[in-house]
Amino acid sequence: MYYVPDGTVMCGYYECEDCDERFLDLKIAPKLVCPYCGVEPDMEIGPDEELPVPHEAAKLIKVIEGAEEVEKMDMLLSLAVTGGDYEWL
Repeated sequence: MYYVPDGTVMCGYYECEDCDERFLDLKIAPKLVCPYCGVEPDMEIGPDEELPVPHEAAKLIKVIEGAEEVEKMDMLLSLAVTGGDYEWL
């Protein structure tokens, strides 16, 4: 599971179109490579190779602003993954 660091004041809330996973990320862009099912392409290429195209399947749903809101969303996603077992928090 992907978390944002403590004290984060702004992050993006994403959902992958391929695997339907939802996650938070410090990068804010309309689409990202999914950390669950996507693979970041190796951008180091040789002189005869074409530049790889990343498969950006994670779509930005919402920009979360404010440290309290980011922490709340992070905890909600954690609860969803654990099936509601909040005792470990």
